[in-house]
Parts: sequence; C-alpha cells; structure tokens
Amino acid sequence: MSDSVGVRGWLVVYLKGACMGAADTVPGVSGGTIAVIVGVYEQLITALTSVDPRVVRHLLSLHTTDGRAALAEDLLRMDVPFLLVLGAGVLSAAATIATAMNVAVTEYPAPTYAFFFGLIAASAVVLYRYVDATTPRRAIVAAVGFVVAFVVTDPSLSGPTSSSTPLVLFVAGAIAISAMVLPGISGSFLLLVMGQYETVTEIPSDVVNGLLAAVGGDTASLAEALVPFGAFMAGALVGVFSIAYAVRAALQRYREATLVFLVSLMVGALRLPVFEVRTNVEGSPAVVAAVVAVPVVVGAGLVFVLDNYTDDLEY
Repeated sequence: MSDSVGVRGWLVVYLKGACMGAADTVPGVSGGTIAVIVGVYEQLITALTSVDPRVVRHLLSLHTTDGRAALAEDLLRMDVPFLLVLGAGVLSAAATIATAMNVAVTEYPAPTYAFFFGLIAASAVVLYRYVDATTPRRAIVAAVGFVVAFVVTDPSLSGPTSSSTPLVLFVAGAIAISAMVLPGISGSFLLLVMGQYETVTEIPSDVVNGLLAAVGGDTASLAEALVPFGAFMAGALVGVFSIAYAVRAALQRYREATLVFLVSLMVGALRLPVFEVRTNVEGSPAVVAAVVAVPVVVGAGLVFVLDNYTDDLEY
C-alpha cells in the first residue's frame, strides 16, 4: 500500500481490521473470511510473508540520516504500515467485543453456547460443501479430526477450570492466530476447543482494570493482568509467522485432506456447547425452547446469510 493513501485511506484499513477483530471473537466466524470479504486478504498474506527480521540491522544506524531512510524504505517495502494499522483495528475491536462475549459466556451461558452451537454447526455445513471426504483416506482423516475434537472438548478437560498457565496461553495464542490466514476457520472456535475461550476473553477487561488500579497506586494488579496478556500476544506473534505458515503449507500440499480435518474438528467440538447448554438450561419446555432454539437459529442464520453473500469469493 502506498504511503500516500492519506488519513481516509488508513481509516478504511483500520475499520477493515476492526471488522476482522470483531469476527475473530465469535466462535464459528472467521476473521480470515472477513479479510476476503473486505478485500485485504491477499495483501495481508503478501505483507506477512514479506516481513524480514534482518530489518533490525538498521537499528544500529538510526543515528544517521541514511540509516533512518534505509529503515523507512524497508518498512514500506514490507508494507509494515498496513500491517500496523490493520492490526490496530483487529486488536481494538477484538478487545472490545471480547469483554462483551466474556460477560455473555459467564452470565448467560445457555443462550450464548446455544448461539455458538448454531454458528459452529452451520459453519461446518457450509464448509463441507467445499471438501471431498468420500475417499477412504479422507474418511479416516475426517474420523480422526472428529475424535480429536470430541476428546479435547471433554467437559472435564475444557472450560474455565482447565489450565491457563502462561505456557498454555502462549500455545493457545499461536494456534488461534493461525485462523487469521485460514478463511472459514474461526480462531475463537479453536480457543473454545482448547478450553481457553473464557479465559482469553477476560484478559482485556483484566488489563483495563489493572491500569485503573495502577493509577491508584496498585501496580501488582496490573502486573498480574499483563502476564496472561503478554503470554497470549507472544504466542500470537510466533504463530502468525510459523504455525500459520505450516497450516498454509499443508493446505498447498494436502488441501482436501487438511480442510476435511479442520471441518471435522468443528463437528466434533460441538460436544462442548451441547454440554454447556444442557448444564445451564432450566425451566418449562417453552422457556427451554426459547433459550436454546432461538439462539441456535440466529447463529446458524448469520452463517448462512454470510455464506450467501460470499459464495462467489475464492479462498
């Protein structure tokens, strides 16, 4: 992207990133898909693969005019301004929406997980149209994907009681960010599978509360909040330049089998929202139907509407 796009151009890039970030907080909705829709997917992948760590060599000559000019030239060549503005949009929207999603998960678990069920189930239906699982090998891959997700989302292992150590959050960040380069696969869905969704969506509010406490002199709360934030973000940075590329390499070499595996993961992971809904729903049949059926229909409907308007897009 040109460095002369102007304020309006950069605002558009930021808003596109915000759309991606908002989508990434909802299980079943892919930030990568939104990137395709708003027209930045190809530029995003090109920019990511253009980043060269050797640019740090210019830091030794920043005190000179030539050094600063060389650094600026390399940053523009790698489209780093685009990545920074888009990333700012992603992070700001994700942090805002994540707080709301955390409240929904903790205060209204039954309708929220019913909504997630609709999103994930409909996403699996949509994505299965683009894959072929009829060969014996792909059928085995599909079965493995289903079993892996079904086992990993065992209620005794998943959810807020599962381990959320810095190392676990680092791995979760690395895996979840890979969805950014995989249209159709939701990063939040992957967090849900790993049992880290509730913990991660709580991080933004914890950091804000820590900052407010630090203003009053309580720096311990801020330090405590920054540990999981730093671990998750560090994992995300590593993931976007490693795991994401590994998944893309798998797609290039074994596209059908990889997609079959990923979509089968979604089907197997439906075990978790089903358990959460059954555990938290109560009342008369009419109340249960309203609490469960309506969010399921709304979630599925959103996916099908999105698919209808993006059916002609090439991933």
